Amino acid sequence: MTALPRNVPSSTRLIGVHWLRSSHSTGANNCVETARPIRGPGAGLLAVRDSKDPAGPALLFSPESWAGFTASFR
Repeated sequence: MTALPRNVPSSTRLIGVHWLRSSHSTGANNCVETARPIRGPGAGLLAVRDSKDPAGPALLFSPESWAGFTASFR
């Protein structure tokens, strides 16, 4: 990855986000959710959180870092 992720203590602090769940998710809620904040902390970055803890912390990645991370699984 090209940059270290940033941490937001509570994903509820991110403004104007619409969280998306993985299409590979099951009804058991054990997956991650992603969002792209448009303003405030994290604007322009990709936010990732645990679906089991929606008010919990989120990690923020640059689009390039996230693409590199997900490419490593292919």
